[in-house]
Amino acid sequence: MAFKKQLLLQPKHIKLKNALGHNQRKELKMNKTCVIYGSSTGTCQDLASRIASKLGVDSADVFDVSKVSADQLGAYQNFILGTSTWGAGDMQDDWFDGVKTIKEAGLSGKTVAIFGCGDSESYSDTFCSGMNELFNAVKEAGAKVVGQVSTDGYTYDDSEAVVDDHFVGLALDEVNEDDKTDERIDAWVKEIQPEL
Repeated sequence: MAFKKQLLLQPKHIKLKNALGHNQRKELKMNKTCVIYGSSTGTCQDLASRIASKLGVDSADVFDVSKVSADQLGAYQNFILGTSTWGAGDMQDDWFDGVKTIKEAGLSGKTVAIFGCGDSESYSDTFCSGMNELFNAVKEAGAKVVGQVSTDGYTYDDSEAVVDDHFVGLALDEVNEDDKTDERIDAWVKEIQPEL
C-alpha cells in the first residue's frame, strides 16, 4: 500500500518540478534588451516602436539616442539600434554623439542588431548606408552583431551597408515599399530573437 501511495505522489512532484523549470526558462528567454533610434522625421521612431513591440521589449526600454545616457544603458545586454540615412549615406545626425554614448556604456561582449530606413528610389545609390557606420562602430567596440539580411527582394543601386550580399541589418523603405515592412520585420525578429 505504501508503494502504491508513493507512485501516486510521484507524478505530482515531477509535474511541479517541470512547471517550475518551464517558468524559469521563460524568464531567461531574452536578456535585457533596449531599442535605440535616431529619427529626424519620425519614421525611424515608428519603426523602433514596432520592432520593440514584436520583440516584447517594454516601451520604457525604447530610447531616442539624443536623450539617452551611458548610465541608463549599462544594465542592457542587447541593443537594437536604428538609424535613417541622410546626405551621402550618413547615419542620422543624433547618432554621431549617440555612438560615443553607447560606447561609454560598454559594448564588449554585448549583442547588437541594426535596422535602418532609406529611400530605394530617390537615394538608390546610398540606400540605408547609414547602417554601415553603426555597424563599424559597434564591431570596433567589441559587440557581437546579429541580424544580417539578404539583399534578395530589394531594388536599389548601391549601399555601403551591404557586405557579402547581405545588409548589415534590417533595411526598410517606408517611402516605396511600406507594404513589405511588416513581413520584413516579422522575419527579422524571428531570426534575431534566439540570439538575444
